[in-house]
Order: sequence, then C-alpha cells, then structure tokens
Amino acid sequence: MAIKDRKADHIRICKSERVAPGYCYWDDIRLIHNALPELDIDDIDMRCDLFGKKLEFPLIVTAITGGFPGAKKINGNIAEACAELGIGMGVGSERAGVMGTSEESYSVIKDYDVPLVIGNIGAVQLIPQKSGRMYDDDMIEKAIELVGADILAIHLNPLQEMIQPEGDRNFAGCRDAIRELARKGPVMVKETGAGISKEVIDRLKGIGIQGIDIAGMGGTSFSAVEFYRALETEDNLMTNLGDTFFDWGIPAPVSLSHCKDSGLPVIASGGILDGIHVAASISMGATAAGIANVILKEATESADAVKEKLTIIREEIRTAMLLTGSQNLKQLSKARHVVLGETKEWMDQI
Repeated sequence: MAIKDRKADHIRICKSERVAPGYCYWDDIRLIHNALPELDIDDIDMRCDLFGKKLEFPLIVTAITGGFPGAKKINGNIAEACAELGIGMGVGSERAGVMGTSEESYSVIKDYDVPLVIGNIGAVQLIPQKSGRMYDDDMIEKAIELVGADILAIHLNPLQEMIQPEGDRNFAGCRDAIRELARKGPVMVKETGAGISKEVIDRLKGIGIQGIDIAGMGGTSFSAVEFYRALETEDNLMTNLGDTFFDWGIPAPVSLSHCKDSGLPVIASGGILDGIHVAASISMGATAAGIANVILKEATESADAVKEKLTIIREEIRTAMLLTGSQNLKQLSKARHVVLGETKEWMDQI
C-alpha cells in the first residue's frame, strides 16, 4: 500500500474509531486548590522557552499527519492557528514528503510564522531494513528544509512497526544512528503513544539529543489504529496483534515522572485533553505539553476552529494557574499535586 493511502487511513480511523485506552491517566493527577491565590488574572505569565524559541503558552500541537493530499488542509489550519497564538507545532512523519509524495502537505507550514517547528523522521528508517528504505544525509536535510524545522524529532515507534503490515522490524542500531544524527544538528526523540521508561532515558542521555517527547499511553494508540486497518483488510494476524497490544505502554504521567530529571526539556504528551492536564504536567516537571487527536476534528474544518479549541485550552491553563496561586510557569512547576488511581499504582510498582 502506498504511504499516502496509509496516512489517509490513519486520519480517517482517528476521526471515526476509538483509538485510545478507556482510562484517562491525566485525570489521576489532581492539583491542590488555593482558595487565596492573591493574584490578578492579568498578571499571570504563561510564556515558555523551548529549544531556544519563545512560546506564548506551554503547548505544542505535536505530530499528526502529512503525505497525502488531505493533509495540506489539516497542517495549514494547524499552522495558521499556532502562528496566531504563538505556540509550537510538530508535523507527522516526513518520509512520504522526502520521497516526493504530497510535499506541499508539509511545506504549507512554512507559509505561517510558527514560532517553533518540529520536523519528524523515524528511528527505524535511519538503519538498514529489508525494505531498503533508509534516510541518507540528503534526505534528512530535505526533511528539515521541507517544513523549516527548528529541531528534528526522531520518533521511536516499535509497537506501531510491529503491528503495521508494512512495518520495518529491525531496531538494532537505532541508538547509534540517533547519536550520529545528533552530531550534525539539533534533534530530539519522541515516542508515538507507548511512552519512554527510565531505562531508555538513561540510554539516551549523553548522546547529544536536546529534548524528549514522552508520548505515553493514554492518547492515540497506533496499535489500535493499525488494528482497524488490519480488520478492514481481513489480515487476521495483524488484527489479533493489534487487539492484544491495544493498550500496551507506559501511562504518560508515569513516563513523565521517569523523564523529568533527565536534564532535558520534556514535552508531556499522550492523552492530554485540556488545560488542567497541561497544568498538571507542568507541575510534574514537563517543560510544555503536547496535544494531537484532541484538535483533529477542528483541523479538518478550519484554522478558526483550531484557534478556538486552542484558545479554550489556553484559558484553562491560565485558570488552573490562578487556582494554584501560580503567577508563572516556574511557580506552576512547584504547585502541589496528588496522584491517584491506576497512575499511583503504576508509580508505586515501577
């Protein structure tokens, strides 16, 4: 199947099917209410520095799509909204664009003054595969130029690759490939829905990466997405694998707790649904939060719809900051919180 068809499948499925676990782990993080905040709402400062760029509030619209004709509208709407509101944007895997498929679905981002643009390539495409599909230096440079990336995210997606019929399944050598790429320019690593453990962070520290996007369990599960694709094509093996691993991974708040002391900026993503979740992630040690599927519907409609949704999240963050007595993000990072439910059980055991 062509990459553009697979990308279109992903968007269609994410819009129409349940692709996330039924449990919201971020709801287990409860901020402690301050009944006497002694703050003027107009004095609250939500500005955030990330990878040398200034954001108006600590949010990134993380990797969603690219590589098929319909993605141009989606990425254009997101880019316009992010530029107007002064926040960052990531793009979906750029392999399709680098290979010449729907390049404009990626390059449309450069039509807007987005303060932080994060490119996206796969770690498994940096090493030899049976498919023979590998990034060389020219292709990596093209991925950066295609979207005007300020930093390149190298995504780690072993779960998706194992469930995807077209997946690349050789993962030996990814760390060394990431290290080599980090010597050539600014890169970060991101998971794609299954989270990053302390052991993996320990292996990544010191090889030159500049940040982490945890993308933990709780948001879009690409095992779930590939399950629905396999179901439609009557691929019995992949249908069963996708079903079995539907909710595989490390809950996003748990992953954040493992990564927060890495010394690197951390983007908390994976099931972030609203501004309270964003504020909770900052209180737990994230530099910023990331969202994706929560604005997908709006992104297929218009830039104004995306802007309206993002504005709601911004004002929810502002309100949560007031209600915790936090005038700025440094104070929010010290706001008291409690951990409940399944998330606490994970943290007590891992």
